[in-house]
Amino acid sequence: MKKSLFLYLFIIAVLMNIFTYKYFSSKESSEQKSTTEVNDNPLITSKAMSDSIAHLSDKLYDANAFSLENNDRAQNYLYESSKINDVPAFAEKVKQALLAYNDDKEGNKYTDQVKMGDQKFIINSVKLLNHRWIIANYSNGALWGEVMLKYFVEENGSISFEVMNSYLYPATLN
Repeated sequence: MKKSLFLYLFIIAVLMNIFTYKYFSSKESSEQKSTTEVNDNPLITSKAMSDSIAHLSDKLYDANAFSLENNDRAQNYLYESSKINDVPAFAEKVKQALLAYNDDKEGNKYTDQVKMGDQKFIINSVKLLNHRWIIANYSNGALWGEVMLKYFVEENGSISFEVMNSYLYPATLN
């Protein structure tokens, strides 16, 4: 009896190995076949890639519709009023001027929020919409908000800011 039990277990183990081998070898060959079909047909690959790139380019253009870098009228205004030619360098200067207020011990005063406990509100990201407006988001680690600012280039080249509107999202209970 013991001998026949070992024989049956041995036969079952051999069959399982055979089925496992067949499964993994057929799976590998089908993956290689599908990869070869895609690589051998450059029209499908390049067309799909170009469609994807065109779609992403359209989305990026739409996302940057309100940005200083894509607004010719705002750039012309900056050149006429302040003789600013290098828009990316100017945008970085404005961002750094606003983010410099994050170092204040009471938090960035342009968030339009007061310090709550030990956590101060600081501006996280900034987007220049045109020659006059900025939108930024801020947080204190627990609460998040957004602020719309006006900015001005003074005659001495310094940047000043004015809060237009600010919104602090309510705390969510989890």
